[in-house]
Amino acid sequence: MLSVIILILISCLFIAYLNKVLQKNFLRLKNNYNSLFASYENLRDENAESERDNLILENTAVETMALYDITKEICKYLDEDKIFACFKEGVSKHMRVRDCRFLKADACLENYNDYLIVPFRIKSESRPVGYLAASGIDKEEKDKFSILANQFILGAKKAVLYKRVQELAINDSLTGIFSRRYYLERLQEELERSKKFSYNFAFFMIDIDNFKDYNDRFGHLVGDTILRELARILKENIRQIDLIGRYGGEEFSIILTETGRQEALFVAERIREAVESQSIRAYDEDLKVTVSIGISIYPSDAREVGQLIERADEALYRAKLTGKNKICVYDNR
Repeated sequence: MLSVIILILISCLFIAYLNKVLQKNFLRLKNNYNSLFASYENLRDENAESERDNLILENTAVETMALYDITKEICKYLDEDKIFACFKEGVSKHMRVRDCRFLKADACLENYNDYLIVPFRIKSESRPVGYLAASGIDKEEKDKFSILANQFILGAKKAVLYKRVQELAINDSLTGIFSRRYYLERLQEELERSKKFSYNFAFFMIDIDNFKDYNDRFGHLVGDTILRELARILKENIRQIDLIGRYGGEEFSIILTETGRQEALFVAERIREAVESQSIRAYDEDLKVTVSIGISIYPSDAREVGQLIERADEALYRAKLTGKNKICVYDNR
């Protein structure tokens, strides 16, 4: 009986010990599980954060490529209006903008108080040459718009500078009329056109009488003023379809399209009288100048550019030789 009791006690002690060990192991397993679960939660959070970061990076990359594509399109053009149309199309695709406009330098900005205004400046000029105006841009998209706006401004600057270089090549820098090189190109074009459609046209060579005396007496600045004013008078006394160029020095040249001999004489006399009747204010001097004009007619006097110029020059020489301030038409007799 005693042995049975001892056995039962030993069993109870063993069971208590085993239960204690099991509880200890259970607690350790539970702690391990909690630790693993916490690690899993951390990994899941980190993974979610990484996915968010990847999504942000992916969206940023897509937006960057979109901005790059718009910039690439903008850089294709050398015309301000085409550049703006490309810019506006790109902006409308990638962000919400209520209105976007390219304003000229003389625009009244008071009408655009609720617009974001980006001035378009050329470094050499004190005033803006235009403005980019936009309204209804979300705050989070203003940085994106600023990037695109800067790209547009760079593209527009390139277009303006290109246009000015082209104008310098086409126009005489002093008088603003066609340069000799460009004028002669247009003369050749007019000759080909007239040949194709069987038109006449008149060619004028115009020279300022005694121009060297004005330069010697009053200086080259006064001479430059005379040249500018004469170019203005000539332009005012011909049609818009006619062409005027500075041939060289004090010589000017005019092409009267679809014009015969009698009409050419009428226009030449109008020009001669207009120059003679006007007083040119050059600094402190009020000057009177006159011009001599030589005329040749296509195709009756010449059928090639070189001959046309040569024969108008012969007529001009005769006008100078016979008294100046007069008009002579080439005589092929």
